[in-house]
Amino acid sequence: MRTVYLDNNATTRVADEVLDEMIPCLRDVYGNPSSMHHKGAEAGEPLNRARERVARLLGAQPEEILFTSCGTESDSTAINAALAAHPDKKHIITTMVEHPAVLTYCEDLEKKGYRTTFVPVDRQGRVDLNALYAAVSEETAVVSIMWANNETGTIFPVEEIAKKVKSLGAAVFHTDAVQAVGKIDINMADSAIDMLSLSGHKLHAPKGVGALYIRKGTKFAPFLMGGHQEKGRRAGTENHSSIVALGRACELAAEKMEEENTRVKALRDRLEKGLLDTIPNSFVNGDLDNRLPNTCSISFEYVEGEAILLMMNEFGICASSGSACTSGSLEPSHVLRAMGIPFTAAHGTIRFSLSIDNTDEDIDTVLKCLPGIIHTLRQMSPFWAEAMAANAE
Repeated sequence: MRTVYLDNNATTRVADEVLDEMIPCLRDVYGNPSSMHHKGAEAGEPLNRARERVARLLGAQPEEILFTSCGTESDSTAINAALAAHPDKKHIITTMVEHPAVLTYCEDLEKKGYRTTFVPVDRQGRVDLNALYAAVSEETAVVSIMWANNETGTIFPVEEIAKKVKSLGAAVFHTDAVQAVGKIDINMADSAIDMLSLSGHKLHAPKGVGALYIRKGTKFAPFLMGGHQEKGRRAGTENHSSIVALGRACELAAEKMEEENTRVKALRDRLEKGLLDTIPNSFVNGDLDNRLPNTCSISFEYVEGEAILLMMNEFGICASSGSACTSGSLEPSHVLRAMGIPFTAAHGTIRFSLSIDNTDEDIDTVLKCLPGIIHTLRQMSPFWAEAMAANAE
């Protein structure tokens, strides 16, 4: 059975070019970069090159890049560093639609005496800027707002927000840019953003590697203590081969960004139009004018998302009902709840997330299979029967 993989916001396939550069680091260039001998020096050179490649994609300087194990570690490190650098400030601001990597950490910090403001969003998933700015005070240690939402693709104006909140007294601005990096142009050289998180497996590098951009001059305290790696900012022997892979993936992302915003976007738009035209009682979630080019969150009323996923899987179609980090829950997505999506639609929401690997044939397969799946499930749904009876009256 042919696989139609449309869950790239959960993870991506490691690109062939990335794997080709990674393998020699596992087989031949195996020295510890911290070692004094020639094998250590041999390993250090590709590490430096990877740092330069990541920095180039972000419009940053190599010394502003800190390698981590994932986006979650980068997020925790950034928030922890902001709080440690400003111990007199006990206030954190984030949004109600952040990834669990930020939300859960902030909820845990509340138990330790910090106060968190969770800023609401509107029906399109756009952050309430008035509420955000009203919450900022001289007590605010860090404002952490994602660059683009992982479920709806909605892009937040983080560069504008960073300038404003810092002018209002916030000490540090951090953005979780895990979904944005490699899909939209980012230039940290012209930004007021202090720290930015990214993750390798969202842009065709392997799992288990990420990075944190730390603007030069930003006060910083390490999250992991121990050795001197990463200039004392992140202890632990470097995940050498994966860091090298991340560097190559960032280089590829820069080369493919135009394709991401043209061909991939056109595939996404064709998928959406085809589904909306053939499946009644369906709608797309998010800010349709300002979102990632690869992401489609679409709600099918009166059916269960888990059932849709299971039936699509029978046809080789891989998608999700929200964030992969919360997919074990039967509760509707916290993002959709924050947006005010009705219960009867939130439960039947599917996220399709494309990549440069996808083709017209993939979209054809979904458009051929999914209308029948939704029809079958609705015939078994008591909610659908009730809705149709109500409409008949």
